[in-house]
Amino acid sequence: MKNKTEIVNIFTRKALGLTFVLSAAAMAFAQEKAGVTGIIVNKKNQPVPYASVTFTNKANKSLSDAVLTDEKGQYKLQLTPGSYDITVEAIDYKKSIINKNITGAGNIGALSIDASTTSTLDGKTQELQGVVITASAAKPYKVELDKKTYDPSQDIVSKGGSLQDVLTNVPSVTVDTDGTVSMRGSSNVKFLINGKPSSLLGIDDGANALQSIPADQIEKIEVITNPSSKFEASGTSGILNIILKKSKKIGFNGSVVGTLGYFPRTSLNANLSWRKNNWTWFVNGGGGYTENKTKNNSETTYHNIKFPTINPIPTTQDEIDQIPTIAVHQLQNSTNKTYSKNYNLNAGFVYDISDKTSINLTGLVRTFEGDGNELVNTYDTFYKYTGNTSNLWKLMNPYTLRDAKSIFNNLAFQGDVGLDHKFDDKGQNLSLSLSLQRNRSNNNADILESLDYVPSVQDITRRHSVSKTIIGKADYELPIGENSKLEAGYRLDINNNTYDNFVSSTSNNPLIPDYNNNTDYKEMFNAFYLQFKSKIGNFGYQVGLRDEISNIKINYISQNPTKAPLDKPKNYNNLFPSVFLSYDIAKNNQILVNYSRRIDRPRSFFMVPFPNYTNNQNIFEGNIDLNPSYVDSYEVGYNLTKKKFTLNPTFYYRHATDDTKMLVYRPDEREKVFYTKPENLGNDDRIGLDLNFTYDPFAWFKIMGSADIFRYKTTGIASYLTTDINGLSQTRTLNFNGSGFSTRLRLNTTFRLDKTLSVQLQGFYRGGQKTDNQDRKDMYALNFGASKTIWKGDGTISFNIQDIFNTRGMEVFNYTSDYTRSSYMQWQPRQFSVSLTYRFKQGEKIEQPKRKKDINSNTTGDEQQGPM
Repeated sequence: MKNKTEIVNIFTRKALGLTFVLSAAAMAFAQEKAGVTGIIVNKKNQPVPYASVTFTNKANKSLSDAVLTDEKGQYKLQLTPGSYDITVEAIDYKKSIINKNITGAGNIGALSIDASTTSTLDGKTQELQGVVITASAAKPYKVELDKKTYDPSQDIVSKGGSLQDVLTNVPSVTVDTDGTVSMRGSSNVKFLINGKPSSLLGIDDGANALQSIPADQIEKIEVITNPSSKFEASGTSGILNIILKKSKKIGFNGSVVGTLGYFPRTSLNANLSWRKNNWTWFVNGGGGYTENKTKNNSETTYHNIKFPTINPIPTTQDEIDQIPTIAVHQLQNSTNKTYSKNYNLNAGFVYDISDKTSINLTGLVRTFEGDGNELVNTYDTFYKYTGNTSNLWKLMNPYTLRDAKSIFNNLAFQGDVGLDHKFDDKGQNLSLSLSLQRNRSNNNADILESLDYVPSVQDITRRHSVSKTIIGKADYELPIGENSKLEAGYRLDINNNTYDNFVSSTSNNPLIPDYNNNTDYKEMFNAFYLQFKSKIGNFGYQVGLRDEISNIKINYISQNPTKAPLDKPKNYNNLFPSVFLSYDIAKNNQILVNYSRRIDRPRSFFMVPFPNYTNNQNIFEGNIDLNPSYVDSYEVGYNLTKKKFTLNPTFYYRHATDDTKMLVYRPDEREKVFYTKPENLGNDDRIGLDLNFTYDPFAWFKIMGSADIFRYKTTGIASYLTTDINGLSQTRTLNFNGSGFSTRLRLNTTFRLDKTLSVQLQGFYRGGQKTDNQDRKDMYALNFGASKTIWKGDGTISFNIQDIFNTRGMEVFNYTSDYTRSSYMQWQPRQFSVSLTYRFKQGEKIEQPKRKKDINSNTTGDEQQGPM
């Protein structure tokens, strides 16, 4: 028996095909209908649950209708009397067509269908009478009412890779060279693991965390660009829900995947499960070793710098204006090599107390550790005033070498317990869950700086952070009639992040004491939501409202005796509405319209005034006064699904207020020190087309593509105080106003050369983007993968090359009134790897706990009904 998802897919394809335009429907409803009931059975007179039953009126197609049998094989619907062809379909049964004349209300009795003589293979190649056949794969990309689901199992390019590799192939998602994930041009993405925020991704782990989750343990990725009120309101560009693998097969099943690659990367991961009677146990785990090399080059030109050639230095404005200006240059080349190991374990069980109640317990642990060596070579023509009448200005040490050796480690734990209860078989459900999480991160560095090849400055940095999280939630579903449902829920989030930073230096940098600090960041969110969904004919709607009460407290203690402690409370109470509308034009042909309001809460890291010291020339300064940004998001989408292709264009508009932008400035133009500080500045508007499609022109050739074309408009002007070259205070501005078009394009082609060998070619392009002070150039990359089934379907060997032409780099130009900077960054150079997968005892799939089919289902999230 296939799982319920496949049964629902059959029903969707068949049932929706019998609805037509509103005019035809109105004519049908104008005629009197009668209640018809019946039952579908097999040849052993056993009921067939979740079978699709289609009544086709021979005289008037608009009077046709369809229904899905319940778990007892029974069905009921309203029909206009007449002559009907009744088509019955179910997984593992032959299609059956029966003619019946409906004269009035009543039970038409049992309809019998025959079992199929062949069964569909479950993702595995088998050998029948000496002929090797392979099951046709499902589409890797599926559109649902309020989400898009991506299945990475057919992604050959990311085999043996990590979550970061998988995300580079997901439609509507972009991964930058530094590991930053964005959706539709915005990086404020909310990550969930199995429907919940997770310590697996940490608070500030970035790309390291993405690379520590193996691709082989990912079941699917849900892309939610406009979440409903059922979801937490954070993540203004959307939510990425990472569903980890949990087997649904009877007995003991599993697979082992090993990978070797270059830059040196090795991994070994296993996915094991055992199901018997009421118990399901699973364990996924493994580890790996990775080397990486990051390159970052920049060239900076400082404009309009005045160097007096007489002593004393002119002081009046007229005298200063007479001084000729010169340009000062700085070249900087940086390489950073890292060597890291990662280990992960995800284990748990599900126990069915009864056919209506089950409990689940899951434990996750993930760790990564490693070391790095960063070399920064700098050459500049920066001058310093000497006071010597014969040589007023002296060229400062033009050659600087910065050698930073770092050690980092991270350890994350997470425990989840849940209870799911069905009150009846009509869809009244209650889900309770509790999640306890802890993430600890250490980053230490020893830095030696040499001026003109002479060691001169020794820095030592120690950063320690701990995040503790408690998440409790309750979700309740109440069906109202046949086509409506009321949903309600509550959620509590308690987070406590602590940062301990220490710096010592032999330099005379006056900022060093500020980097010795302790910060305790506490936040508590209480959330309530209420959501109603229904369907009237071809028209479906869902309206919801979410209330989030946020309490945040920041206690910042600087070890600098001249700086007073900061105790900053922040409280918010916001309402977040959402509206989803759908209209079924015809079979697998649907229009979707939706709206939601979201919030972008500042990361705790951004609110620590001086969170870390890594470079005395590029300093990040947090902003304790940073406030949330709010986004109103609108979408109009169209979904067309055919046998050989799917098409999903979505027009969207997003308006963000109090947008967070990064202010890069020099507080002292006599020094080579750049500050980066987050500020709430102006608005950010995006209007665009997000187009996703699949096309299977032949059985051996498949295409999947996506295009995001949008117009952006940003506003905001920042003011900052600086000291100019003559020691005078000046107020300068930085303009973030800008508009234009940008694009994101992706094309994935898969060729099946024979029944066991497939190859894949994937291309990516990201268009440039401009504001008044920044010009971000375009970027492209090409990847290749090949996969062959071996050992009679029990094994698969894969090969892939990431970034064939080594072009995946980010080039940015920054412009201000006093300097111009060009920079180029490449996070990972070209890589290749080989992976081997072995599967053993692939048991039969079993049915999931029976749930009433909701014809207007907007259910999103994991198999436990997802997040709220």
